[in-house]
Amino acid sequence: MKALHGGERQILKIKLQKEQLERLNNLLEHQEGIEFQFLGFVLNLQTGSLRDQVFHDRRQTEFDAQVLSVLLSHYIASKPSPTTSILIKFTKLPGAYAYEKTFLQRAVQPIAKTFGQKPADLIEAAKLLGGKALTFGDSSVEMSTLTGIPIVFIVWAEGEFPASATVLFDESASNYLPTEDLAVLAELTASRLVRAKN
Repeated sequence: MKALHGGERQILKIKLQKEQLERLNNLLEHQEGIEFQFLGFVLNLQTGSLRDQVFHDRRQTEFDAQVLSVLLSHYIASKPSPTTSILIKFTKLPGAYAYEKTFLQRAVQPIAKTFGQKPADLIEAAKLLGGKALTFGDSSVEMSTLTGIPIVFIVWAEGEFPASATVLFDESASNYLPTEDLAVLAELTASRLVRAKN
């Protein structure tokens, strides 16, 4: 991964070959132009360059780019299918039991901890990253990640019981990424929501 320096905005190169970028471009064909925006990132589908529109922490951006390189290399092998609008819990994904504990620790609990005191902050954080508000729980949002993989975060405020959160996927998510990768994508999304709040 090569870092290019242009002013304060760092541009990183995703590790994908030309053929892989072409396949990725086909998967994201509904996008206009050569740039695909998701979670506050802008990915150039011709050059593979990635820039973070929201945060400017070089070390974190480099780490995120490494994670995305792996996720995108798996995503390009997917079999696209329309979303079903049927939301399912992580545990309903194939083989999820093997990753459930880590998923709860890295994707669910940080959301409950960060937004449980003031759930409305989840909506503001999501808007910064291109998400939209929903009407579940005390606060909820849908985050557009990679095409075909929306992820829904729901928060219930702390009150009589401790704050809690749920992360849901469209039933078709497994057509795009294996369960382990879906867990990583949700973790990345949760991490950026927490950073957006802070």
